[in-house]
Amino acid sequence: MDLGLRGRVAMIAAASKGIGRACAEALAGEGCNVSICGRDRKSLDSVHSLLEQAGVSVHSAVADVGIDDDLIRWHRETVDRFGDVDILVTNTGGPPVARFLELSDAQWVAGVETTLMNVVRLTRMVVPGMQKKRWGRILHLTSLVARQPIDELTISSTLRAGLSGLTKTMANQFGPDGITVNAILMGHILTDRQRHLIEHRTRLRGIDEAEYLREITSEIPLRRIGEPMEVGRVAAFLASDAGSYVTGVSLPVDGGVIRGTM
Repeated sequence: MDLGLRGRVAMIAAASKGIGRACAEALAGEGCNVSICGRDRKSLDSVHSLLEQAGVSVHSAVADVGIDDDLIRWHRETVDRFGDVDILVTNTGGPPVARFLELSDAQWVAGVETTLMNVVRLTRMVVPGMQKKRWGRILHLTSLVARQPIDELTISSTLRAGLSGLTKTMANQFGPDGITVNAILMGHILTDRQRHLIEHRTRLRGIDEAEYLREITSEIPLRRIGEPMEVGRVAAFLASDAGSYVTGVSLPVDGGVIRGTM
């Protein structure tokens, strides 16, 4: 299915690995010119070369999404290379794995900066160009904890829920400009973050990884951990004209693990 994205300009944050990379691959596969950022040049170069094999133009920048000046530079370089951004995929690492009484004020402040404020800043940069075109797609990669909090993910559970609220208010405000804004609530996807959580939880409980994986997959209706490209393909759909009447949604891509109906 041709999603009608050929020639669109897509910015994908933290795309040197994991789900960000999968989103970049999916959008490049649909013909988007892509701009990616990440903290490690070697990893970026590898992904850059892979994306070019799709026959699209690629820009890659070493940038930390938690540093405002890095985001400003990355956006400026993208616009200089391709013109105004059509599609923005925000993506962040996870805050510390800890329960409420284990967290300091400094960790809360750092969580807000790295999980929320980079989303605010990137969106603020790209929206004026989208408004000029009267077309735009903004996608926030977030987590199931926005809807189903997890005790040891205290900061993430708090901020991801707030990000769902931000997604809805952005959708309301930018809808008249032809811009859709959606969030993807990721479940258990096999990424470095997931591996870190597995290591933390198995150590805490004194069990091995195989036992933990049996337990966690038994709670997922599809009985398996997800793959990054399963999120990437959803992102490509939401970015396309095929998804043009979907906005303000926090969409679970979780194998059914969120139990609530709303």
